[in-house]
Amino acid sequence: MIRDITLGQYYDTDSVIHRLDARTKLFGTFMFLIALFLTKNPIYYSILIFLLIVYIYMSRVPVSYMLRGLKPVFFLILFSMALNLFKKNGTVICEWWVFRITDYGVENALFVGARMVMMILGASVLTYTTLPTDLTDGLEAQFHWMERFQVPVHDIAMMMSIALRFIPVLVEELNRLMKAQMSRGAEFEEGNLIERLKAMLPVIVPLFVAAARRAEDLAIAMEARCYHGGVGRTKMFPLKRGWKDYLAYVIIWLMFLGGFVVMIKAYSL
Repeated sequence: MIRDITLGQYYDTDSVIHRLDARTKLFGTFMFLIALFLTKNPIYYSILIFLLIVYIYMSRVPVSYMLRGLKPVFFLILFSMALNLFKKNGTVICEWWVFRITDYGVENALFVGARMVMMILGASVLTYTTLPTDLTDGLEAQFHWMERFQVPVHDIAMMMSIALRFIPVLVEELNRLMKAQMSRGAEFEEGNLIERLKAMLPVIVPLFVAAARRAEDLAIAMEARCYHGGVGRTKMFPLKRGWKDYLAYVIIWLMFLGGFVVMIKAYSL
C-alpha cells in the first residue's frame, strides 16, 4: 500500500492544466479546499464534484493513477466516516448496545467521506500537473507579502518543494528494498496487520538511513553552490500569466461566490 503513494509525483503530459501558471493552480486549489467547508448543500457539492471531474479530465492524468493515490489513506477515510456515523441526532435507523446509527449520522458520514476524497484529489492534481520548481516559485510569489511580518516564505517554500520531490525518490527506494527482501523470502502481503508490520521493520530502518544520506548529500550540494536563501536570487524561467489564467480566476471566483450565496441562504432558512 505504501508503494501506491503518488502524491508529489509529477505526471509528465501536455494539457491545459499543465500549461497554467503555478500561481493560478495554487489559488484554485486553496479556494476549492475552502469551498468544501462553506456548506453541506448537496446541490453545491454536486457542482464541486462536476468541476473536479472536469479539472481531472482537462489535466489528462489517468483516473486509475488518481485513484491509486487514495489507497494509502483509504482506511483513514473509512475511520473518519465511522467516527461521524454514530450521531445521537436524527431518526434512528438501527441500534445495538451503545451504538446508534441515525439518518443524520449517515448523511454526515457521507459528506465527510466525500469531502476528504475531494480534498485529496484536488490537492493531488496540483502536484501531478506542476513541477516542483514551479510550485516553489508559485508559493513564494503567492505569499511574498508575509515577508513583511518576518515570515521566511522562501525557506518554507523550498522545504515543501524538497519534501514533495523526496516522496517519489523514497517510494522508489522503498520498492527496491522490498524487492531485495522478497528475493530473500520475505512476505509483505500475507498475515495479519501485526505480522505485516513486523515484516516491514527490515525495510524501514535502511529506508531512514538512505533518506538521511540523501538529505546530507543535498545539503552539501546546496552549500557547494553557495545557496544562502532567496535574497538576491533571480529565476531562469519567471512565472507568466496568460489569458487562460485570467479565465481560470473568473471561474474560481464564481465557484467560491456561488458557495457563499448558498451558505447564506442555508443559514437564513
